[in-house]
Amino acid sequence: MRFCIIIPAHNEEAYLEQTLQSLVSQTLLPQKIIIVNDHSTDGTQAIIDQFTATYPFISGIETTSTAKHEPGSKVINAFNKGLEVSDTDYEVICKFDADLIFPKDYLEKISILFKNNSNCGVAGGFCYIQKKRKWVLENLTNTDHVRGALKAYRKECYQQIGGLKSTMGWDTVDELLAQYHGWQINTDETLHVKHLKPTGKTYTKAARYKQGEAFYKLRYGLVLTSIASAKLSLKKKSFSYFIDCIRGYQKAKKTTIQPIVSEKEGGFIRRLRWKGIKRKIL
Repeated sequence: MRFCIIIPAHNEEAYLEQTLQSLVSQTLLPQKIIIVNDHSTDGTQAIIDQFTATYPFISGIETTSTAKHEPGSKVINAFNKGLEVSDTDYEVICKFDADLIFPKDYLEKISILFKNNSNCGVAGGFCYIQKKRKWVLENLTNTDHVRGALKAYRKECYQQIGGLKSTMGWDTVDELLAQYHGWQINTDETLHVKHLKPTGKTYTKAARYKQGEAFYKLRYGLVLTSIASAKLSLKKKSFSYFIDCIRGYQKAKKTTIQPIVSEKEGGFIRRLRWKGIKRKIL
């Protein structure tokens, strides 16, 4: 299958070379890799120049957004800049982070997931982080979810969900909307991707408020928001995270912030979430 990979990069000098080296060493090479240098102030651009000079299927562009870390919106805005300069001759569009090391057969196995299931709309492996010299699963989500760091979309699915939402929670709403349109989410637990910079390392309290806001935008409602926030706080071992999420939800509810899904889509999302909760309980 023909892969187009877009990599947003902001001050990734410490990691980007390893990410790109793992991608140019794939058993199935991508048709195109586009690196979007988003307002980097370190040596990120030098690494991009090195790889674009060596590999004709790699290109780079620069964009300038705020230097402030904005979970969701900053990375998706950069991704969209890359998408603007890509051609449409691909079957799979990928949004990859710039701090990953992929196993050499990663794209080949993702291709198999899509080929073996015509209803597969989103596919991916799993992120592993280093702890005490061992690589362990970065256990932040369920095994039926593809992390935002390594999303791969069938072109038709990507178009049907209307692209990626420029907001925190984009990597949840994409899969919910994919299922709304009849697509499936497939993962391969044998694909262990090394995540060099663990998720949430640069998150602030404001980002936690944004998580609650994201639940509001998804039309979760207070009860589902409370359950989802409790689950996240347990995984992060932080009760304050739960409080911040609820405050973020309530704050969003009192403002003019608009949901990012329609009422019909919101109803589907709530039913899907409750179905998942009942399945785990029973």
